[in-house]
Amino acid sequence: MEVKDLEPKALWQNFAGLNAVPRASKKEAKVIQFMVDFGNSLGLETIKDQIGNVVIKKPATAGMENRKTVIMQSHLDMVHQKNGDSTFNFETHGIDMYVDNDWVKARGTTLGADNGIGVATIMSILAASDIPHPAIEALFTIDEETGMTGAKQLDPANLSGTILLNLDTEEDHELTIGCAGGIDTNTIYNYKQVPVASDGTAFQVTIKGLLGGHSGMDIHKGRANANKLMNRLLFNAVKDINLQLSAIDGGSLRNAIPRESKAVVVVPDNQQEAFLSFVQNFAGVIQAEYNSIEPSLSITADRTEIPAQVVEHSDFVKIIHTIYALPNGVFRMSPDIEDLVEASSNLARIIVKGGDFITQSLQRSSVESSKTDVAYAVAAAFEVMGCNVSRSGDYPGWKPNADSDILRLMTRIYKETFSEDADVNACHAGLECGILGAHLPGMDMISFGPTIHGAHSPDEKVKIPSVQKFWGYLLKVLSQIPEKTN
Repeated sequence: MEVKDLEPKALWQNFAGLNAVPRASKKEAKVIQFMVDFGNSLGLETIKDQIGNVVIKKPATAGMENRKTVIMQSHLDMVHQKNGDSTFNFETHGIDMYVDNDWVKARGTTLGADNGIGVATIMSILAASDIPHPAIEALFTIDEETGMTGAKQLDPANLSGTILLNLDTEEDHELTIGCAGGIDTNTIYNYKQVPVASDGTAFQVTIKGLLGGHSGMDIHKGRANANKLMNRLLFNAVKDINLQLSAIDGGSLRNAIPRESKAVVVVPDNQQEAFLSFVQNFAGVIQAEYNSIEPSLSITADRTEIPAQVVEHSDFVKIIHTIYALPNGVFRMSPDIEDLVEASSNLARIIVKGGDFITQSLQRSSVESSKTDVAYAVAAAFEVMGCNVSRSGDYPGWKPNADSDILRLMTRIYKETFSEDADVNACHAGLECGILGAHLPGMDMISFGPTIHGAHSPDEKVKIPSVQKFWGYLLKVLSQIPEKTN
């Protein structure tokens, strides 16, 4: 079956149309225009604010004019990530989607269900003529994945709603009422380059096949970080082998657990056999450690063209010792909410090339003080070796409100509809609600959505029956939005 033929048909057709448009974070010009054209084609009031967020307003259906106005919100951008062997061009190709039993997937790339399913859902409500709903203000934000720029620079004058439905939660049984904040830590260090030894052979070491995933929602699952694994390999190899490092290219996006890393090293001719034996043994050790989690993990070393220059040995030692000391993964579990990661860090990107050692990492926490703490811990490791450290993209968390009118309504409807309680929780991902709430004081907010697995990786997929469940649930919620209070 084709994706566009799935039910609810309008939603999937809108998702297919959206996925034909390039929409990488910070490169959203085409999708912004796509959404403006969509609103205008429906004859609805359509506003693009100064930063590029789009607001489309639709009046209430007959008989619901006295209900509270609802802001329905999703973000337009998606994570553009693909497998290392893929030739897919995100700038020119639409996402290549297919149906696999109960799932919609993409071939070799991220799917864009995060948050494209939310966007397509809102589009379907805006275009419908047979769905009862209160007045709707559809808010499509930009750049959520790389700094939440759209939410931060939102013009609140364009919105008057008092209830906000964020459609960016990724398990269909969950109602999210709080989330983590985040901050990026970026570093650079200028290392000394020296000529390569004349009696050496170059090898490209490749780590690939890891699951990766969302650096917030998947950080507690024990998945391997390709950057940390590569560093562990180099750290141990150099103990017994006169190894020279030429380059590292590890990870891709700041908010994704790195799945692949490549390093170019030079090994003395008389130690080639020892090096290859070491890599083979190291791969066996790591595969044994991660056997139940990372079944496709691969570590190989292949001969490659010898480079002209390598990292001076003392700088090489500084780099591998610093990365080894770096906090990564879960930093602290919440003492107040069971099974919630409070603070974490993800070493997302490492580049060693042409005299520059560059890293990107993202720290998250639902508590501002512990977010600062883990960011300081990461920065300190780099500062000791002399890196220039900068921070960017700081955004606040969203404090849970258990005494929420929309929460009471949605938990009641969920129980009536599915004969079980919804899972009301906070998450370790970064949702825009905390920032939007600062712009819109007193806003009653909740986040929910269909089941999406593998977000921020080429393994991303969305469950078809879950989308149907989510859609039916949303329609019931819209039909029961309470009346305005004087």
